[in-house]
Amino acid sequence: MTPSIDLTNGHTLLNGTHGHSVHKAPPVEGFGTRAIHVGSEANRETGAVIPPISLSTTYKQDGVGNHKGFEYSRSGNPNRDALEKALASVEAGGAHALAFASGSATTATMIQSLGPGAHIISVNDVYGGTFRYMARVAADTQGVETTFLNLEDLTEGSEGHQSFLRALRSNTKLIWVESPTNPTLRLIDISRLASILDTHPASTPTSRPLLLVDNTFASPFYTSPLLLGADIVLHSLTKYVNGHSDVVMGALILPPKHNVVLGHLRFLQNAIGAVPSPYDCWLAQRGLKTLHLRMKAHGENALKVARALEQSPFVEEVIYPGYVPLKRAGNEKVVERAKRRYEIAKLNLSPHARRWIDSNLSVASTNLPTDADFEYTHPPFPYSGMISFRLRSPSPSTTPSEFASLSSKLLSSLHLFTLAESLGGVESLCEVPALMTHASIPPEEREKLGITEGLVRLSVGVEEGDDLVDDLRRGLDVTFEHI
Repeated sequence: MTPSIDLTNGHTLLNGTHGHSVHKAPPVEGFGTRAIHVGSEANRETGAVIPPISLSTTYKQDGVGNHKGFEYSRSGNPNRDALEKALASVEAGGAHALAFASGSATTATMIQSLGPGAHIISVNDVYGGTFRYMARVAADTQGVETTFLNLEDLTEGSEGHQSFLRALRSNTKLIWVESPTNPTLRLIDISRLASILDTHPASTPTSRPLLLVDNTFASPFYTSPLLLGADIVLHSLTKYVNGHSDVVMGALILPPKHNVVLGHLRFLQNAIGAVPSPYDCWLAQRGLKTLHLRMKAHGENALKVARALEQSPFVEEVIYPGYVPLKRAGNEKVVERAKRRYEIAKLNLSPHARRWIDSNLSVASTNLPTDADFEYTHPPFPYSGMISFRLRSPSPSTTPSEFASLSSKLLSSLHLFTLAESLGGVESLCEVPALMTHASIPPEEREKLGITEGLVRLSVGVEEGDDLVDDLRRGLDVTFEHI
């Protein structure tokens, strides 16, 4: 059940000047309403509609140990508390949130909570920084071992299913999932994975590994992992939640049932001290208030861009979870991969995103092809603002370095897409993961994962969609004009 809020903030309303009590306002369920109101109650002292920024590092006590809920800002701060309250509300199924100074600090704290000698199973197509921490930091400092697996196909009896069961050990404490993955946008059936863990013969309430989902790419708007059976949700708040490329922060969100895990993580949050500043918390909460509006715009623009790229003669494959390209001679494998992503994306859609898509049929049918020669059986729908695509090889013998030159030329030719790492801001960004965000992954591993020099990742912003399409078309024309 999604947490509801009481717009009276727990106070009895008075009718005019007569002092007659009236009924409280009904609880509000809407995603956008919760994002705007939860944790953002008017200041009781001044009536300020927007919460003030509390920069104080320490707080007066009325007596020894007699304080108003705050002692020292590393342990707790009004702005951090307000942000955590809001995050727990918008991540459907959440009851508690913990904010950290970065997404990487969030990852580190989560893995440190496992203790020494633990085993992790992680999706193999994982963010480069997460891979680096698991393989080079946690392995050295905690003796943590991580098994990286392809979890895209977990159907009964599949190779993915069997590999996952074989990988489970008595000391497996955490299953780490990104969905969509970064940067190949593979989708993981979260509900299916949770079911496997719940029904595994070795699983008991005390031995079952925790299922963590990094929900950064989908955001709380498009996917609600806790409702699908996940135990913990992780966000790099730097990305979509803040949404303005001016804050570095991360968070963990937990459901009501995990009070023991929450207590341990909260202890580490304070003991390690990788906490965000009050000002950053204030900025992130301000960004959160428009998350629903921005995610709709990101998704609509991304769908438009995906369709345009699919029509380009210079693009080999477009990867966008809510879009299946038309079947043509030679692209059968591309279409089959897209269908698998598409079906899991539908399963993973949050209730609020599903309602929005279902109630806006014009959105769901954006850019439907009109060519009568093709039967379109997978109506496209918005699913976040991330797209990856592969450049078409100019010749059968194109080398990785030649692909790197092509990718670099394309991205340098764009005007509206800024060549930069990160994602999720209102502005559109582009990058080559093999040379940038995922350069820390060994080349042979990148090759296995399909993270090649010809793979381009786009973070589609909220500019005018037609302008973004025109920018990409011009860039592709310039890149391939003499080839």
